[in-house]
Amino acid sequence: MNCNFQKHAPLEEFYSFGESMCEYFGHRGSKQLHRGKPVRLGYKIWCGTTSRGYLVWFEPSQGTLFTKPDRSLDLGGSMVIKFVDALQERGFLPYHIFFDKVFTSVKLMSILRKKGVKATGTVREYRTDRCPLKDPKELKKMKRGSFDYKVDESEEIIVCRWHDSSVVNICSNAVGIEPVRLTSRHSGAAKTRTQVHQPSLVKLYQEKVGGVGRMDQNIAKYKVKIRGMKWYSSFIGYVIDAALNNAWQLHRICCQDAQVDLLAFRRYIACVYLESNADTTSQGRRSRRLETESRFDMIGHWIIHQDKRTRCALCHSQTNTRCEKCQKGVHAKCFREYHIR
Repeated sequence: MNCNFQKHAPLEEFYSFGESMCEYFGHRGSKQLHRGKPVRLGYKIWCGTTSRGYLVWFEPSQGTLFTKPDRSLDLGGSMVIKFVDALQERGFLPYHIFFDKVFTSVKLMSILRKKGVKATGTVREYRTDRCPLKDPKELKKMKRGSFDYKVDESEEIIVCRWHDSSVVNICSNAVGIEPVRLTSRHSGAAKTRTQVHQPSLVKLYQEKVGGVGRMDQNIAKYKVKIRGMKWYSSFIGYVIDAALNNAWQLHRICCQDAQVDLLAFRRYIACVYLESNADTTSQGRRSRRLETESRFDMIGHWIIHQDKRTRCALCHSQTNTRCEKCQKGVHAKCFREYHIR
């Protein structure tokens, strides 16, 4: 599935990397508890997505026992490097990766810069390599929107500490603080919205980091329910949901004039599979809706010869040819017109 996801993935500049949870409540040693996710109990999956939520690359978490992390990085940073290597197999393009504080470190930013990859992410204070920024307690006493930053000119890495509702640290090897913009924030004391200063790298991070969250949201809306006793049953459902999400994302890109929501898209796919795998010997009349949807899909319609003459579905005269997929009698001269709206 990884090969197919990467083969059809849209080439973009911005990508997100993060953790996703595959729901599982059985008795299995690899099951984990993640309190910060909507699905808190199950298998952890490392995911790399586009900013819109297309799943490009994924790998189930196996811990450090079966994964050999880089000696200079922790497990999360090593997974980011694996995702970047998978992206660069498609070409050395100006990729920009966004991730949260679980993965970010100054060392990781340095390695990615040497690989020619831009990166931005929130970072924990103890991973800033003792960057001499203002103390968080001191920054909290200043007005909202205040910030402090330092730049390592040799490594071309910036670390910024910004006071929003709380103090947040952001590290980047690609974006600086300029231009500083104004953004709207709710003030609890004034009970109104106020304008606060926001550095450029913070704004870009907030706009582009949510790809994994969008994918999780799409998967959680209409999950495939597989009731199986095997430990891998939930994995199968997760991969099917991810494939449907990816197909929908590609549909939105390719067919901008015919947008459909995720539910309608999944329903259409289900109807097509039900029709294509239906028992042709069963009694009863075919569903008019299924027939209409597949008639105009322009996929797999072939004209074949039939021994018994039947009525043409378009001109209603006798014919000895039919459409193999629609199972309708159609003249060769009527075939194209019958399959076009």
